[in-house]
Amino acid sequence: MSHTGPIYDVTPPSAGRTRSVQVAKAGASFGSALAIAISWSVHKSIIWAIIHGFLSWVYVAYYAITR
Repeated sequence: MSHTGPIYDVTPPSAGRTRSVQVAKAGASFGSALAIAISWSVHKSIIWAIIHGFLSWVYVAYYAITR
């Protein structure tokens, strides 16, 4: 029996970073969806929804502070 890769006693060093990236992407996606939903309910405009989707959490925070 032979092993061709490195042997780790614990999880590989890159495993933690991969999970962090997945969580960050999920947060960004949720922020965009939330911003689009808020924007649509307030403005009823596709253009504003797209713009606020790009701004995502910035718009969500602005909306929460001003309302």
